[in-house]
Amino acid sequence: MNKHLFDESINRFNTQSTKWDNIQTVFGSDDLLPMWVADMDFKAPQEVIDAVSNRVEHGIFGYTHPNDHTHKAIQRWMSARHGWDIEPSWLTYSPGVVFAISMAVQAFTNEQDKVLIQTPVYPPFFNMVKLNNRTLIENPLLLSEGRYEMDFDDLEAKLSNGVKMMILCSPHNPIGRVWTKEELTKVAELCQRYDVLILSDEIHSDIIFGDHVHTPIASLSDEISDRTITCMAPSKTFNLAGFQASSIIISNTELRQKYTEMQHKQGFFSLNALGITAIEAAYTHGEPWLKSLLNYLEQNVSEVESFIHKELPSLSVIKAEGTYLLWIDCRSLNLTDEDLQKLFVQKGKVGVEPGGKYGEEGRGFIRLNIGCPRSTLMEGLNRIKIALS
Repeated sequence: MNKHLFDESINRFNTQSTKWDNIQTVFGSDDLLPMWVADMDFKAPQEVIDAVSNRVEHGIFGYTHPNDHTHKAIQRWMSARHGWDIEPSWLTYSPGVVFAISMAVQAFTNEQDKVLIQTPVYPPFFNMVKLNNRTLIENPLLLSEGRYEMDFDDLEAKLSNGVKMMILCSPHNPIGRVWTKEELTKVAELCQRYDVLILSDEIHSDIIFGDHVHTPIASLSDEISDRTITCMAPSKTFNLAGFQASSIIISNTELRQKYTEMQHKQGFFSLNALGITAIEAAYTHGEPWLKSLLNYLEQNVSEVESFIHKELPSLSVIKAEGTYLLWIDCRSLNLTDEDLQKLFVQKGKVGVEPGGKYGEEGRGFIRLNIGCPRSTLMEGLNRIKIALS
């Protein structure tokens, strides 16, 4: 697999792309370089494109459902990629992880119940708790010497005070941490001690750099698996978000039944035809493509770190252990998020995510999507430099 596959610049305008065609709505300007929402500017693996094309050529798009081929493709991927042996019966499906989070919050908690998240974190975590009338509890992560850690003392204090569910982001978006097995074991032990259900968003689990290893928290033990709902998808890994196809892994039969009952209350019954095809093809044939992608993304990380160090020393990049999203500390500029965004949009003509979207602890940061050709990346970095000059 030639890394230059990822150097191809593809025009995504007029494809109903949220990232490219929606910038006027999001940023109030239509002449920006978008480096915000979490999809990549790379074509999916050719095997996925071919499989979907063949399915389209069949020409009939009646009702569909994931079957044993789908289950086994996911089962093999989890075993080979993450050392986690799951049973096909544990699988259910969702049009997306955000939908799954909402279903789990509704299925396993009641209104006003406490649900804990670790901030700064992916904005829909806040939304799915608040919009479902649950009580949001925040366990802020600690930033020390350029690396985020969990505050376990604060976590225990809050879990012991009636929290019903913890939503774990693993790997963590936006900070790029890949939690260690030791960290996850501490989380799991606390959740066991205080009878807290774990809802684990592991959508970025395949985008891991260097010697870091993703551990599905449910794989730690049967006891932890028994209280965990794990959300997985090929969408981030293979750039397939538009197919709206995710897998939810629940080993506990009672929890799985409650979850699927809630889905049926909402009128959800199956995945779309092309989403099923994409899942199977990606997890069956996508490994070589992913290996090349990871090499390319790691080089992109290095390019950003080098550029920031040389050209924008007042900023600092939080070291990414995984994901294709970089968390950049702009606090030394002493600007509000609003003032930063004004500079980026009006002066730099670049669209990045303001850190305040991820909670109060995110203010003064930006999230930068590096899942793009290197030419796009360098253009974006130069625009950031212009914005801050």
